[in-house]
Amino acid sequence: MTQHAEAAPRLTRRQRRRLILGGEYGIFIIAVVLAASLADWGALKTNFAEWRVAKTVFPDIITVGLRNTLLFTVTGFGLGLITGLVLALMRLSSVPPYRWFALAYIEVFRGLPALLIFIFMGTGIPLAFPGTNLPGGVYGTAAVALGAVSAAYMAETIRAGIQAVPRGQMEAARTLGMSQGRAMRSIIIPQALRIVIPPLTSELVLLFKDSSLVLFLGITLEQRELAKFAQDAASQQGNTTPIIVAAICYLLITIPLSHLARRLEARQKRGQR
Repeated sequence: MTQHAEAAPRLTRRQRRRLILGGEYGIFIIAVVLAASLADWGALKTNFAEWRVAKTVFPDIITVGLRNTLLFTVTGFGLGLITGLVLALMRLSSVPPYRWFALAYIEVFRGLPALLIFIFMGTGIPLAFPGTNLPGGVYGTAAVALGAVSAAYMAETIRAGIQAVPRGQMEAARTLGMSQGRAMRSIIIPQALRIVIPPLTSELVLLFKDSSLVLFLGITLEQRELAKFAQDAASQQGNTTPIIVAAICYLLITIPLSHLARRLEARQKRGQR
């Protein structure tokens, strides 16, 4: 018998990593199995997946709820993109008041909750300007509110895109005799917008979800978006299945858009190599 026991072989770094990864997988599987075994599947099906209740919301959840949600999102995104581009150019302007105004707008609207902005648009503007009605009624007000929220974020995104365009592009355009404004419109801004397409797509996803705040503007039954439509249907039916149906409608839009944003970002990174 030797004086010292033979030392056990040490695990390699790869073996330790595999061992840790296997433990993490095991913990995850145990947690899932435990949750599945403790859940009351009958109650979940009755309250969240009742097909009889789900059928009652069709086709109105598509023709009213989803249609209005898409309309609010598209108009808000368009207005936000235009306003954000203007604010980005003001942030880069050599005129100090322009920079100050753009910076103040961006800081204020990014710092305030979107809910407060919607409440202000719905109540503050009519009080501040009596008799003033935005074109389109609730749809116009929703577009302005969503556009005001998204413009602050888009402005910083577009500004970063403009600054990412090599300075040599502007210098080359000026050498060809272009004015700074024409060079910005024809060369710099188109390149910047191509650069910021992935983050703008992500902003579209966020705006699609923020459209649920339109209910604070005071809407009619025909102006309801997905969240409000599902909430009303759930109250009428005494069952939360309509909310699950609305959630699926949201995911059918947001998941492809998020995937598109990741694909565009990955393609952009490959192009930079």
